Amino acid sequence: MGALRRFAFACYRARIVCIVIGLACTALRPLLGWAMPDPPAAVAARASIAGPPLLLIGYLLVVLGPRLIPRRAPVTVASPVTGRWRALNSPASRVPSHGVRLFGQSHAIDLVAEPADPAHGVRPEFGSGAAMRPNADYPAFGAPVRAMLSGTVVRASDRRRDHRARSTRAALAYLTIEGELRLLGGPGLVVNNHVVIRDANGVFALVAHLQRGSVVVDVGDTVRAGDTIGRCGNSGNSSEPHVHAQRMDRASPAFAIGVPMRFAGVLLDDAQESADLLPKNDHHMTVPGRRD
Repeated sequence: MGALRRFAFACYRARIVCIVIGLACTALRPLLGWAMPDPPAAVAARASIAGPPLLLIGYLLVVLGPRLIPRRAPVTVASPVTGRWRALNSPASRVPSHGVRLFGQSHAIDLVAEPADPAHGVRPEFGSGAAMRPNADYPAFGAPVRAMLSGTVVRASDRRRDHRARSTRAALAYLTIEGELRLLGGPGLVVNNHVVIRDANGVFALVAHLQRGSVVVDVGDTVRAGDTIGRCGNSGNSSEPHVHAQRMDRASPAFAIGVPMRFAGVLLDDAQESADLLPKNDHHMTVPGRRD
């Protein structure tokens, strides 16, 4: 399965490279024809022709590959956040939750803060303001992010900047193009600032899009579930400050398979009793705990 994932990812990236080369040559040749004689342009054109076969191979792998992945029961972990949060792209609504299994995201969930008490902030309504809002407008930005399980930190990164939110349709279109370009650089440019923890059973938990300079753990540190490990940011392929959480079968998301999970002791919407679960899309979960 490792070789199959690597081959599928290589095909996907090769397809993107071929498409980019083809588009660049088509756009630039009329302007720079004197600097781009026919032989290089012809080579680029042939490279772009290779895109459809690679796309077909990648599509077959996407369709047939999941049938080879063993099914696993969800594992209960600690919520990476406390307070009231809204679920987006939840595996409780569909799998793969983010539309792809790439980078171990099949059972990932996105969480945005929507506090019950307006004194703790109000999440801006999409499309109500500037195309690229400041992160400080969102109550999620800077909120503590906690370890989902007890184990050893195997990856920790927080050097990349937080960009502004993409808060209109035009800004989201820009984010889509930006996201395709990030894929060329691999998962590091997609998740950006993140922490990965390995538990005693050899399963890994990742939280991503953390705030620049907020990570308080280093590789090799031992943490307990619920420990603060960083703060919510808006780095990487992110439309607004939020926490991206997933479990996977290896440290590197480049070749990882997603592992099902559920959060321990959360209140769903207006429920009176807590339960171990993941909220569906647009449902709220409330997790008791202190605000650091």
